[in-house]
Amino acid sequence: MHDILSIHWFRQDLRLTDNPSLYHAALRGRVLPVYILDERNAGEYRMGGANRWWLHHSLESLIRSLHGRLALFRGDALEILPALVRSSGAAAVHWNRCYEPWRIKRDTLLKEKLREMGIAAESFNGSLLWEPRQVRKADGTPYRVYTPYFRNGCLAAEPPRIPIPKPEKLDTASPPPESLPLEALGLLPRIRWNRQLEPHWTIGENGAAGRLTTFLLHGLDGYREGRDFPSRPNVSRLSPSLHFGELSPNQVWYGAKAAGSGRDLDHFLGELGWREFSYSLLHDNPGLPKMNLQHSFDRFPWTENPEALRRWQQGMTGYPIVDAGMRELWQTGYMHNRVRMIAGSFLVKNLLLHWREGEAWFSDCLADADLAINSASWQWIAGCGADAAPYFRIFNPVLQGRKFDPDGIYTRRFVPELSGLPDRYLFSPWEAPAGLQRSSGITPGPVYPAPLTGLEASRRRALDAYNSIRKKTES
Repeated sequence: MHDILSIHWFRQDLRLTDNPSLYHAALRGRVLPVYILDERNAGEYRMGGANRWWLHHSLESLIRSLHGRLALFRGDALEILPALVRSSGAAAVHWNRCYEPWRIKRDTLLKEKLREMGIAAESFNGSLLWEPRQVRKADGTPYRVYTPYFRNGCLAAEPPRIPIPKPEKLDTASPPPESLPLEALGLLPRIRWNRQLEPHWTIGENGAAGRLTTFLLHGLDGYREGRDFPSRPNVSRLSPSLHFGELSPNQVWYGAKAAGSGRDLDHFLGELGWREFSYSLLHDNPGLPKMNLQHSFDRFPWTENPEALRRWQQGMTGYPIVDAGMRELWQTGYMHNRVRMIAGSFLVKNLLLHWREGEAWFSDCLADADLAINSASWQWIAGCGADAAPYFRIFNPVLQGRKFDPDGIYTRRFVPELSGLPDRYLFSPWEAPAGLQRSSGITPGPVYPAPLTGLEASRRRALDAYNSIRKKTES
């Protein structure tokens, strides 16, 4: 039995602990660990810049954990894996399932191809607490609203599986001669903007475990309220590691249940539930990244304004809490969740720019960029998705800043040119007296921009636009 060679195909499961595919491959005998950068099948959904940067360092960490025994390839997995099976003599190929539509299509074809060759092809759930097909309404149809999905679906289903240990014996085969060096995957940018991201993260399985431990000790208590305040420690910052599978949601779920209780725990588990809901939506609606789930929004009068989009991307809208979030994104590859909602609302409602513009920018700049979560969340904030925020809920960035960053710690960190302003004027610097603006260094000169648009006028414009499609729907 232990002479059998199995290929474990790493994908979004870059860890050794609680890796069902790797664990079962190791039970068969020797394992050839493989990673394939398959941009041919990904097509338009190939990874953005921050994703690629994170992946490079995560693979670097995984290579160390495997003592250098990770075979790296770049190209079409439908061609590479069958060829590798023939050259290595492997009897089986194992992997953990992914749920993006392009991956499902490719993996289905691959499984058929391998089985026609007489090769065992087995896939496992290593990325979700519940498979999308596990959580269904009583009539078998998918949920479209989050709360009943999580409460009546997930929590009534079989509990998530208990995390499994690292393989007790992991006998790995050496990479074949055609394996590439990590640098040959070309994941790092030529212009090294990524260097500003690196101080903010410890990437890899050990780094993810450390962030989870820190959050459970210092962030879970008070999570329900504290998660809305970007300067507080009540966020896990685990989303990039969950996306790349440096730890599993099962490890997070059971770790939190062991460490917390009450409403803080329930609220945190509910956020893991939103992640599951997003994957369920993508599974049942493959057009989620491009198509409005609420088709009435197909008639919405979005505008095109390249200059406004550029200023939003650069964190130069003139609204400090929005700009702080956009600069946090650029400087760290991450943005606090409350600020994501504020910045997203400003783009799609105050500026009337299409939610796909925001989704595309986040896809490129977020280290945790995830097709399911990014698409579902942008549709939610735009009002056109499943269980969407009502369109008339338009975040006021001045009031949101004052409420959730009352001492200005977060905003002053990322918009340092306003650091001299007192709290009273921090989120509306144009209201500060001219003398105070001069003494604070805001003027003279274009140190910090005037507001890109007026809040009240842009709010009325957004509501008029929404009412125009509602009237068409009702008529």
